This record gives sequence, C-alpha cells and structure tokens, in this order.
Amino acid sequence: MDLKKEFKILSIVVAAIAVCWFLPAGKEWFDKAVLGSLQLVKWYAREHVLFCLLPAFFIAGAISTFVSKAAVIKYFGAKANKFIAYSVASLSGVILAVCSCTVLPLFAGIYKRGAGIGPATAFLYSGPAINVMAIILTARILGYELGIARAVGAILFSVVIGLCMQLIFRNDKGLEAETDMPELNEAEPHPIYADIVLFALMVGLLVFANWAKPETQGGIWGAVFAIKWWLVGIAYLGTGLVGIKFFGLNKLITAIGMAAVVIFAVIFPKIPQVPFIAGIAVFSLATGRGTIESKDWLDWTWYYGKTILPLLFGGVLLAGFLLGPPGGQGIIPQEWISNAVGGNSLQSNFFASVAGAFMYFATLTEVPILQGLIQNGMGKGPALALLLAGPALSLPNMLVIRKVMGTKKTFAYVCLVVILATLSGIIFGAFF
Repeated sequence: MDLKKEFKILSIVVAAIAVCWFLPAGKEWFDKAVLGSLQLVKWYAREHVLFCLLPAFFIAGAISTFVSKAAVIKYFGAKANKFIAYSVASLSGVILAVCSCTVLPLFAGIYKRGAGIGPATAFLYSGPAINVMAIILTARILGYELGIARAVGAILFSVVIGLCMQLIFRNDKGLEAETDMPELNEAEPHPIYADIVLFALMVGLLVFANWAKPETQGGIWGAVFAIKWWLVGIAYLGTGLVGIKFFGLNKLITAIGMAAVVIFAVIFPKIPQVPFIAGIAVFSLATGRGTIESKDWLDWTWYYGKTILPLLFGGVLLAGFLLGPPGGQGIIPQEWISNAVGGNSLQSNFFASVAGAFMYFATLTEVPILQGLIQNGMGKGPALALLLAGPALSLPNMLVIRKVMGTKKTFAYVCLVVILATLSGIIFGAFF
C-alpha cells in the first residue's frame, strides 16, 4: 500500500466532509448566491450554447480540417508579415461580434493550426471586444466619448497585447500534440473561393443568429433584425450546398435534412430553436456520413465541444455564485462593487478591470449593467476600464484559454488586459 497516496485521498475526503459540514445552507446570502449561479447557467445554456457555441464549434472544426497548417503559419505564424497578421486579427471583431466564450473555439482552431501566440491572442481579444453594435450602443447610452474611447482602445489593445505576448514568449517552442486530438487525414485541395464561401456562410450564420434587437426602431440594425432568421436560413442552405459540392457532405442526408429544416421553420415560425436544432443534427449526420475529410470535420468539431463546454459551464456556475447573473446577486454584494468604482483613483480603475475580467458579459449586456453602475456613482475612468476588460475576458473564458495555451500564457494575457484597461481608465478619467 502506498501510504503517501492513501493519505492524500484521506485528506481530500476529510476536507470534503468538512466543507459539507460547515456549508452555510439556509443562510440568505448563500442561498441567493447558489440560486444566482443556477440562474446564470440556465440563461447561458438557453441563450449561448445553441446559437453561439455550436456554430462556432463547426467553424473551428472546419479551420482545423480545411485550412492548411502552412497557410495559417504563412499569414499568422510568428514569422508572418506583422502588418497583415495583426491587421486581420485586430479587426476580426468587426465581423464576428461574438462574446468572450464564443470566440474560444475559433481561437483554439487557429492556434492549434500553428498561428503565432501574438496574432492568436490579438484575435482572441478583438473577437468580443471590437463589436460594432456594442460600441454604437455604448455611444448612444453612455456617451459618445465612452463609445469612441472603447472603439479606439479595443483596436489598440488587440495589437499591443499581441505584440507583448509575442515578445514575452518569443522563445516558446509552440504547441505539443494532445493525446485526445483527432488524427487528421490529408484533406483534398479545394479551390480557394470554396474555402472563402464556406467560412463566409458559416460566419454569417453565426452573426445573424445572434443579431441583437436594437434599442430603437428603424435603421439598418433594425432592418437586419427583422429578417435575421431568413438570413440564417439562407446561410444554412448555402453551407449545405457548398458542403456537398466541395467538402464531402453526404448528398442524400443533406438534401432530405435541409428540406426537413425548411418544413420545421414553416411549422414553428416563432420558435427558431426547433429548426436550428434540426439543422445542427442534420449537419452533424451529413458530415459524419460523408467523405473521410468531412468525418474529420465532425471529429474536430466534437473535440472542441467536449474540450470547451465542460470548462465553460463550470466557469459560468462559479461566476454566477461569486457575482450573480446580470441584474442579480451573488456572494459578493453589488453594493461593494458600486462603492469600489467611484472616482478615478488607481484602486477604482484596477478594481473595475479585475471585476470586469472575472464577470461574464454576454454580447451587449455590459452596457445596461454599466449604466446602472454609473447612476450609482461609478466614474468614467473605471467605466472605460471595465468596458475594455469585461467583454474580452471572463472566468469561464480564462479556464478554456488555460486549457488551450497553458497557465503561463493565460496569466500573462489576463495581466496584460487588466493592466492596459487600468491605465486607459486612469488616462480617460483624467480628461473626462
């Protein structure tokens, strides 16, 4: 018997019993925190897994299957043209408009295909941070100076963070293959336009499925929102046709499945979840029953799903317990946060950056939350600090990043975001 090993097990058992023994169940503050964590994870499952994460997993799987490693290294590798690499990576958020969790499968896809740590982290930050709709909403509700500062700061941050990460880890040896990563058969070459069309359609599906309702009626955003599900349907049908033509999807299953999805959309016009779930199921079956490379696509999609989802749900539960759902209450009282972010001191800006980094913000939810905090005395500097740190980071986001690129790189990335957000808040607060 290994006494050292058995003693470790005994210590864990004793600690678990002690935690359960002294669990403050029945205390109002504890029960509210537990309820808040469950409310947040329920809301997250309903609002983000289906429309955000599942399409993102398929996009990440397509990146790993159809985008050659040589191409990723050429345009995003450590020795790639810096101007092209960082320009594309830093402006990706303009197109994607995703939250800090939805960007993770896409980041993992390009990073595991050989992207340099600099361009990869620039993409990781910019994806959720440079959201055009969120920036416009910030300007309208919180003031144009905050909206402009957020837009400029987010673009600069993505480049600066990427360059700093590249400098800090310039001697890094890169990725080591994980044991549970699927084996990749050599994909047949496709016309470059086929790859472009496939990714454009899938990104369009992801963007339009998550197109938020505007605050005011009319305008281009409202017009797009009114027809968003028609656009999603067109993108889905287009993806299926391109998949059949160039990427090995099973023709019969795809054709029958797309017809079934259209029928579901007609029968359930006010419940888009039904045809969307049917569409995901059909697409999974069509890729799994297709050619070898389409099966690779499904294998990679499943790999990202099983790797990322458990960490996200664990992180969302913990974030909900600590800070509560949007507008709710966690174990940390909201009054503490409101009281700590007044004025424009180093402490208030740093606290706003750290609080924003650990909170989970779905796309656009940071604006009304900040509106409430500002009405309760939050300074303009800490508000900007939270806007620059919050949407790009969250506790669930950190757990997944650590899984993808390791503890050291994750710690450096989080520290860079918090430090830059703090400094930006102090400078902005001094002028406004």
